[in-house]
Amino acid sequence: MQMELREVPDPAPPGKGELLLKIETVGICGSDIHYYATGRIGEQVVQYPFTVGHECAATVLETGDDNTGFKPGDRVAVDPAMPCYECDQCLVGREHTCRNLKFLGCPGQAEGCLNELIVMPAGSCYKIPDEMSFAEAAFAEPLSIGYYAVSLSQMKAGDNIAILGAGPIGVSVFLSAKEAGAGKIYITEKIDERINIAQSLGVTSSYNVNSENVVKKISEKEPHLLDIVFECCGQQDALDQAIDLLKPGGRLMIVGIPEFERWSFRADIARRKEISIMHVRRQNACMQPAIDMIARGKADTDKIISHQFPFEKTKEAFDLVANYKDGVLKALVVLINP
Repeated sequence: MQMELREVPDPAPPGKGELLLKIETVGICGSDIHYYATGRIGEQVVQYPFTVGHECAATVLETGDDNTGFKPGDRVAVDPAMPCYECDQCLVGREHTCRNLKFLGCPGQAEGCLNELIVMPAGSCYKIPDEMSFAEAAFAEPLSIGYYAVSLSQMKAGDNIAILGAGPIGVSVFLSAKEAGAGKIYITEKIDERINIAQSLGVTSSYNVNSENVVKKISEKEPHLLDIVFECCGQQDALDQAIDLLKPGGRLMIVGIPEFERWSFRADIARRKEISIMHVRRQNACMQPAIDMIARGKADTDKIISHQFPFEKTKEAFDLVANYKDGVLKALVVLINP
């Protein structure tokens, strides 16, 4: 795993509908770690050198025209997706599966935001309240994925659920499910520090899968089993547990990104239970609701953001996250520009 800091030319001035941004904070995502550790996610293969990073907050330095709705000095959270707004997917409101999508830090689409300066479409930027920190704003993008996953699940108030994996996305699902009125919320995880954070945020019960039979433990408390299970860690064992934990007619939401090519499940159990299985692809139109949640104090980022690193220690930050060291939950890179 290699990484180096490079001096690169400043980006071209922003064009019509674009903003020149000074990056303030960058969150390290699991997908960034996939690219860093293996050089790929499925068919998306890195051609080196390549800049990663897509979770960020920034300050507007320059606007490409007077009609962007922004001005220099505005503080923004950034949606890393840059859809075309013209293809069949965009025209039916599925900008996140745009045929011509460009996404920050995605090979073959766009360089990432681990830069001092980037240019983004104004439509991908969201003003943040004066009292919101850049660290909080950088968490809006992963929180938006959790918010979208819960919305897509058609959760009803009082539904009992499980979240398998208490990383940043699992925690984002938990916060969003709690906000949506979920009943009992069970979380499973392998890292004790993450379990402790989940408990401090108010989950019903949490379990370490390395030392406990989570299906047995949850089933004892919920003999009729669960309405919805969110797979948030990209692990086959978790998918197997999800199928076992769901009641007949239950819904399995696959949010995690696996490193392998194919999922599998026991067809007889899934069929007899008539389980609905849905994949979650990033998020769609959920950045503003996520920002609003943070502004209302519904996402305690002081507990969630466990580590912050200066720009020159970015590799140290990536190594920490890649190796799950020091109980890391969410790590940020903080850029200090003159």
